[in-house]
Amino acid sequence: MILASAPTAITWLVLVLAALCAGFAKTAVGGIGLISVVLAATVMPAAESTAAVLLLLIIADACAVARYHRHADWKLIRQVVPAVLPGLLIGSVLLAVLPDTVLRRSIGGVLLFMVALQLLPLPHTPSANRATATVAGLGAGACTMMANAAGPVMTLYLLARGLDKRRFLGTSAWFFAGVNLCKVPFAAGLGLFDAQMLLRTLILAPAVLLGALLGVTVVNRLRQQLFDRAVLAASAVSALALILL
Repeated sequence: MILASAPTAITWLVLVLAALCAGFAKTAVGGIGLISVVLAATVMPAAESTAAVLLLLIIADACAVARYHRHADWKLIRQVVPAVLPGLLIGSVLLAVLPDTVLRRSIGGVLLFMVALQLLPLPHTPSANRATATVAGLGAGACTMMANAAGPVMTLYLLARGLDKRRFLGTSAWFFAGVNLCKVPFAAGLGLFDAQMLLRTLILAPAVLLGALLGVTVVNRLRQQLFDRAVLAASAVSALALILL
């Protein structure tokens, strides 16, 4: 294991940064949430880091729902949800059978692929067919189970639906709150939770809350296009680092 039983100061610093990013992503732009995955995976085994980030994201989800709950588009959520569970099952199987090194590089590959998809021109149309919603649900379920990396999948889908900023954030908040809670039994079944991880999550919770508050402040002040480009660049660098580690 990369993470010792008694985490070092550097390990704690990395985990605090991951917690800040998790909170910031949920109340601002989700793409930066990939950085939480990358940071945690640099100081923990890949499978364990996925579970640790999941707990941080659940806290961040609560912050996002509290802030944006009135702006969700429930019609879009209902279109995607039926395919999420099969996606979670696929991701859970891969998480259980892949070796740590392979999983770490797979996470990097998934993130890099998602970033590349974000760069493609997207059709801004008010309608999307059932097949698109199914693909988005499967991809979100599998990617979030393996790497907590469903953000780019849903970003593509929601951007294609032409949502404004608040509807986008509200829909994402409720969707991921539900998805991440559904992932808990899968991760627990894989033996990824223990008392030490739960205690560490409680210690890191204030950092998640601080990140969420920063996100609320920034999202209304920073131009969305510029912010999206910065997040995509950071995500690409992080994904490449994971692949090369």
